[in-house]
Amino acid sequence: MNIVLHQPEIPANTGNIGRTCVATGSTLHLIEPLGFRLNEKDLKRAGMDYWDKLDVRRYINFEDFLNKNPNAKIWMATTKAKQVYTEVAYGPDDYIMFGKESAGIPEEILVDYEDTCVRIPMLDEIRSLNLSNSVAIMLYEALKQNDFSSMKMEGELHRLQWKE
Repeated sequence: MNIVLHQPEIPANTGNIGRTCVATGSTLHLIEPLGFRLNEKDLKRAGMDYWDKLDVRRYINFEDFLNKNPNAKIWMATTKAKQVYTEVAYGPDDYIMFGKESAGIPEEILVDYEDTCVRIPMLDEIRSLNLSNSVAIMLYEALKQNDFSSMKMEGELHRLQWKE
């Protein structure tokens, strides 16, 4: 899977998302301008010691992203969507794009992707969920639909054994 962040602003969110991408084998695509430098300590702290294991790619702008990923099926995560994220079928190589924390994906981009705009349901009183939470919610739905391919499905105790 591929996670795309369009002009992310908060380094801790991007760090958390990076860690989620490492845990799921997903690629993180960052579309500039970024609201931070990639070497900031907050970003690395949020990503813990996983940032060096992350497949991260940077783009000058959305057009650069499209040029370098010409056949990408892009799901646009937006509160403006008509369909819910669980109502669509994600492919194993799809891209899920999220906008910056303060404004989301620009409407100038969304209008060309009406059929692939999806939303996370929430109450009217709240504008949106935290970006890193939204990524985790939608990414894990996409992974579930693809049978969590290549992911570890069972855990183990470290010191004790499970009772039978």
